[in-house]
Amino acid sequence: MARLVARRALLAVPVLLVVTFGVFAIAAASPFDPVKAYAGTAALGADQETLDRLRDNLGVDRPFAARWWEWLTSAVTGDLGQSSVLRQPVADAIGERIVWSTLLCAVAFAVAVLLGTLLGVLAARRPGSLLDRTVTSLAYSLEAAPVFWIALLAVWLFALQLDVLPAGGLTDTGSDQVTAGQVARHLILPAGVLAVSQLPWFTLYVRQGVGDALAEDPVRGARARGLGERTVLLGHALRSGLLPVLTLIGSRVPELITGALLVETVFSWPGIAAATVEAATAVDFPLLAALTTLATAAVLAGNLLADLLYGLTDPRVKLSEM
Repeated sequence: MARLVARRALLAVPVLLVVTFGVFAIAAASPFDPVKAYAGTAALGADQETLDRLRDNLGVDRPFAARWWEWLTSAVTGDLGQSSVLRQPVADAIGERIVWSTLLCAVAFAVAVLLGTLLGVLAARRPGSLLDRTVTSLAYSLEAAPVFWIALLAVWLFALQLDVLPAGGLTDTGSDQVTAGQVARHLILPAGVLAVSQLPWFTLYVRQGVGDALAEDPVRGARARGLGERTVLLGHALRSGLLPVLTLIGSRVPELITGALLVETVFSWPGIAAATVEAATAVDFPLLAALTTLATAAVLAGNLLADLLYGLTDPRVKLSEM
């Protein structure tokens, strides 16, 4: 296991280098003017000399390769630079927001995996039944629905029509402190929407995996020996049927991150979504590079986790050979 983790960590280094270099190259080609974004409304009345002096202070006219190398050498020592749009160190800007994004993604992912497994197992037990057709039809419908559309529908139904849940934010309006109760209440809608966007994949994978496992000879033999249906399902079919789902965990991380950005924007959740949008429109090189590196690292970590889980649960796979 240690060798696999070390090997993947070494392979991640060139990937991160290429990704961060690409971010600086794309940002340099962006039509947005970082100087006007930094100055805000003050840029409307500023003369060209002032804008040129500000451009020189920000260093935006330097070649992007030089800026990338300067940022990279500083990042290795732990200095991620200064965000021009947020007017604070990049490490502080990310640190203040990553906790809430992580909470949102973790809760949504856990709900999607657990509920998707339950629905998939129930559908696989009786293929072709009314329950199976209902679950699969619902899964395919949700799979095609954009996450922002689901988010807007949830706001309309639960916040505007039924008035049972808040429409957005982290705490109640007028509250001067963050409490666990308020956070939990405001988390229900965004986490639920994000979980629903990931739910179809797990449901369909579990249904297919468990359905195939129930038709295998070992499971038929267990039934022939007189074992109960619950024992056959939980002790034999479920374990082998869930193996394909483990590989799905890593592949869903990019979609989870993208969905989280959209959900955070709709529900005004104080995560990294707003910082990402502001960094992109203001061509904030250090913040863009740090956020992209973070997202890339999360995807690589998800793929590694999927491989580790697969190797630990499937006796046919050896971690030393991966």
